[in-house]
Amino acid sequence: MRRRALISAGVGLVVAASAPARAGTRRVLHVRPGDSVQAAVDSVTGPGWTIVVHPGTYREVVSIPADKAELTVRGAVRDPRAAVIVHDNANGTQKPDGSGTYGTAGSATFTSAAPGLTVRDLTLANDWLRADHPDITGTQAVAAYTYGDRTHFENVRLLAHQDTLFVETTALTAFDRQYFRRCYIEGDVDFVFGRATAVFEECYFHTLQRDVAFTPKGMVFAPSTARANPYGILAVRSRITSGAEDAAYKLARPWVPSYETTAWPSLVVRNSLIGPGIDPVAPYTNMREAYPWQTMRFREYVNSGPGAVISAPDNRPQLTAEEAAVHTRRTYLGDWRPYERR
Repeated sequence: MRRRALISAGVGLVVAASAPARAGTRRVLHVRPGDSVQAAVDSVTGPGWTIVVHPGTYREVVSIPADKAELTVRGAVRDPRAAVIVHDNANGTQKPDGSGTYGTAGSATFTSAAPGLTVRDLTLANDWLRADHPDITGTQAVAAYTYGDRTHFENVRLLAHQDTLFVETTALTAFDRQYFRRCYIEGDVDFVFGRATAVFEECYFHTLQRDVAFTPKGMVFAPSTARANPYGILAVRSRITSGAEDAAYKLARPWVPSYETTAWPSLVVRNSLIGPGIDPVAPYTNMREAYPWQTMRFREYVNSGPGAVISAPDNRPQLTAEEAAVHTRRTYLGDWRPYERR
């Protein structure tokens, strides 16, 4: 069980139980082994609280509602491997109450609808494995599902296989902004996906080895940007590596959901290092033939590495220098500038 061994290394398994400790009159809650992160969230009584998660493995589902605004959830130490929040629901997992399956969004280990959320120095994981559940066909298993405006993740590890990180919005008409800096994100199929305006800066995307005979084995990105939104997913000064063989993965495919068939997926990957795991000749593919990737807003700019070689220009649309000046973190995030906080 590769995932479980990886997550458990160096920390003991802790069963979530008691309520967290309060830090005097300060708006800080400390969660230690034996406590529950969700109990800490439930204890928050207004905006601006901080939850400090001490080293340990917390096997539970955490959900942050919209009324817990400006919340910070952070590890007690800088190493994001020290504090791990993990669970193992999948899309096709039956709910305990018999009401059906969780669905993709419901499978998430960590969910937040709160505006102004900050998450730092943590690991968020979904360790559900296909091999353990051959009877389940809904194999999406989300580590983090975020749909609040001004969501900021820094120095966070996001671990799963299919649909690791769901960057969504609060409504079909909302252009919620999310910013990920120096995060590590791994998976295999569509493992960064959704409708949000999402900026990934200095992030590390890693495609996993997958025991299947076909290629592509998966895709890194699957944006579902609303047509009215000028900006979708932006990856800048990042890198993409792979545990699979060369050219086994695609960079992206467009997701046009059945509930929003007017979506016009947008992805820009720029100034990034793309390793040999990405197919350099044909880095994009279709999710459905009715929505070919060539009609979507997929662009690159000044990328490097063997997976970024432009051998078939029609398959790798590039930004002009003038266009690239628009596709920046400042433009995407507007008056919200989390990158200026140090």
